[in-house]
Amino acid sequence: MEENRERPIGIFDSGVGGLTVVKQVLKELPNENIVYFGDTARVPYGTKSRETITHFAMQDVRFLLSFNVKMIVVACNSVSSNSIDILKRKFTLPIIGVIDAGAQAACQYTRSGKIGVIGTDATIESRAYQRKIEEKCSVKNILARSCPLFVPLAEEGFTGGKIPEMIAEKYLVEMKEKQVDTLILGCTHYPLLASTIQDVMGENVMLVDPGVEVAKRVKKYLTENELYNDSPYSGSSKFYLSDIPRHFEKVAENFLGGPIPSPVKVTIEDY
Repeated sequence: MEENRERPIGIFDSGVGGLTVVKQVLKELPNENIVYFGDTARVPYGTKSRETITHFAMQDVRFLLSFNVKMIVVACNSVSSNSIDILKRKFTLPIIGVIDAGAQAACQYTRSGKIGVIGTDATIESRAYQRKIEEKCSVKNILARSCPLFVPLAEEGFTGGKIPEMIAEKYLVEMKEKQVDTLILGCTHYPLLASTIQDVMGENVMLVDPGVEVAKRVKKYLTENELYNDSPYSGSSKFYLSDIPRHFEKVAENFLGGPIPSPVKVTIEDY
């Protein structure tokens, strides 16, 4: 049983955005071992077809399984919205996605029943958040908006100041007019812009970071199934990418909130 507890948690995303989820998992579970895979050679998933997203996700999971992971966290909204049910049918280990956790939290936090969702084109068009919210709390006042410029802003480090604020004002004008009281940050890049988004929306609007909610779910599952690593020592984290982009370490530090061990490049098509 001790060996099972020490097995790593596998986390994957289409790129570096999932590091915001890794950050929250490490914050909630500092003793856990983590293996992260970012498919940086094929990013973004959000513009791909559902079939392609699913094909890529299957390869990502098979790669993580080679590390004997005890569970998998899908830190990619595009995969969570298009392919997670297929992954759960195909593989036997527990798989947790960001959308279910984010939708559940929004239902708990909203006071007026007016919930907003922002994300990539693929996530918004899939209506995955909207369906999950309707399923969990019968809320009908759901406003959804894709905010494609938030991704490059986050990766370039433009997370505060006039430029991001002007763009956020443009994207979020309808959310403010309709008096949304809870807003889901439906892309793993968006937590980096949370301060700007909060300023634009106002302090009374609750921002839901699905990464935070996923970390809580992971801890709950591991504890209930006697898989929680209660070692007195900090866990180890390993990072794998399908390509090492220029300036990766600088971008990754912004997302993770600290230095990152040198990533290892893998040929994901082999899995």
